[in-house]
Amino acid sequence: MFAKPKLQLLLPPFLLLPLTVAALGLPLRSNAQDQAAESDSTPAEETAPAPGGDPERESVTIEDPGIPLDHLDLLLDPLTEVELGTEAEAWRSLLKEKMLEIAEKEISARSGDQADVAPAEPDRTALLASLSELREQKTAIADRLKAVLDEWDAKGGDSSEYRSYLEAVAGIKVDVYDAEATLAALTGWLKSKEGGIKWAINAGKFLVIMLIFWVLARILAGLVKRATERQTKLSSLLKAFINKLVRRTVLFIGLLVALSTLGVNVGAMFALIGGGAFIIGFALQDTLGNFAAGLMLLIYRPFDTGDVVEIADVSGKVDSVSLVSTTIRTFDNKVVLVPNREVWGQVITNATASDERRVDLVFGIGYEDDIEKAQAILERLVSEHELTLDTPEPTIKLHELADSSVNFICRPWSKTADYWTVYWDLTRKVKETFDAEGISIPFPQRDVHLISPAEDKEA
Repeated sequence: MFAKPKLQLLLPPFLLLPLTVAALGLPLRSNAQDQAAESDSTPAEETAPAPGGDPERESVTIEDPGIPLDHLDLLLDPLTEVELGTEAEAWRSLLKEKMLEIAEKEISARSGDQADVAPAEPDRTALLASLSELREQKTAIADRLKAVLDEWDAKGGDSSEYRSYLEAVAGIKVDVYDAEATLAALTGWLKSKEGGIKWAINAGKFLVIMLIFWVLARILAGLVKRATERQTKLSSLLKAFINKLVRRTVLFIGLLVALSTLGVNVGAMFALIGGGAFIIGFALQDTLGNFAAGLMLLIYRPFDTGDVVEIADVSGKVDSVSLVSTTIRTFDNKVVLVPNREVWGQVITNATASDERRVDLVFGIGYEDDIEKAQAILERLVSEHELTLDTPEPTIKLHELADSSVNFICRPWSKTADYWTVYWDLTRKVKETFDAEGISIPFPQRDVHLISPAEDKEA
């Protein structure tokens, strides 16, 4: 306000103020107007809008505190972020009022040694029943506040303050030393539509949804299996992986849908996982490495189910390949799980990758035995065996003059599945035939010459 000038004119007092105001060009205001202006000039912190949104806007969803959640979702859908903040503030205020009402009832219901805390109502059973009804109403309001907060967060709002309050007042607080009150609270929760009945229905929905998706997963997996079996270029491991991936993906989607029926915020769960992706990736770097190696094994197919392989000093048949490890069953029936990183980073020997294999055999005869006769016997035995192949032709040659024997190499070809049968049969038949034909199979021997002392001196 401007200070009033001090005029030294001899004018009547009633003319002094109007003339002064007119000279300065100020509006003429009354005392009542000044008081109104002072009341309007409230500090900013006193008229600051509520944290929820525009204080001048009224809530459009608070009229019916028992509004069904699906109807509430429809009403919240067109609202903006600021409008949703107003709705959140209104529902929190309603929840606060209900909490105060419950607190007053609980104070009246609790008994004690002092008279001022004795039950206010003569019928304590009726009081506890009313408390159960109030708690049910509180749960209903809290559920609707949570729905508002979820929609608010989805549109860019910050509901952290409201969620903190909601978490603080959640649940039922009872005096554990008051058995009657505790029993009444639990019984009331079990019988309430917003408590036990609601959770029982949600649990039933959860099981039904999971059952439906389990059946759907089996049906889709069966269709995918039929489709992949027609593809001859795909390995058995890749076919099995695709079938498992389809089945588990459908079950995972079903789990997300089922969790939503229990009130789990799936979006927030994914946001939490995304926020901790770096930490999760660092902690699971070995697993992720196995995952990447498993994908490479499935794509490039260095082996298939049932193949005989040698990997990381482990020999046996491949049972299965997951995204983490390769399962190998050794020849003595031990199951070995090799991490995929070790498999992909090592030399892989696949003994059954080809349809045909060469059987490498070595037979030795004595230096005194007939070489031509021994070679003829080997050629006859190889040609007469039903599992040896004519093409490629077998190789039977005199290979080495060893210390104690003359060695022949005998290298027939067979189907991969018949490798060991041919190996064992020929070894047995050669021994039996050599014995029958008088051809010796020498064993390592050493000649020892003893020299007497007299002979040593003569030398």
